[in-house]
Amino acid sequence: MMAAFILAFSLLTLLMFFVSYCRSLTASSLHTSISEDVRDVTGIQVRAAGRDYARVMQILQLCPDRPEDRSSLQIVGAYFSFLNLLEQGFARISPSLRTWAEEERASCAHFAAVALGRRIALNRELLAQQVEL
Repeated sequence: MMAAFILAFSLLTLLMFFVSYCRSLTASSLHTSISEDVRDVTGIQVRAAGRDYARVMQILQLCPDRPEDRSSLQIVGAYFSFLNLLEQGFARISPSLRTWAEEERASCAHFAAVALGRRIALNRELLAQQVEL
């Protein structure tokens, strides 16, 4: 009985740490606006929404990889999947939880859009370097 309690407490603590870490990752990109290039490519008008995440990730797969973004994008992707499960599982029970999950999904989409903007800028730099040579 005690072992089950310790396991449950440890898993809950790990989940809380995971959510806090992911929120800090996505919050770091909220101060960066989505570039005009990304808006043109993705069709995002004013603000990214949770439904934009899949489209932005598909476009990100087409761009050359930036190693410094790889792990954070994977973690945010796992967080996005967790939020989808949370929204589907508890949406009927708590409307406020559904609202919170949708806001978090939107911040994941914004994070991915900012990463896409960095990749587009990197591609332009690489192209400019190739033209100079």
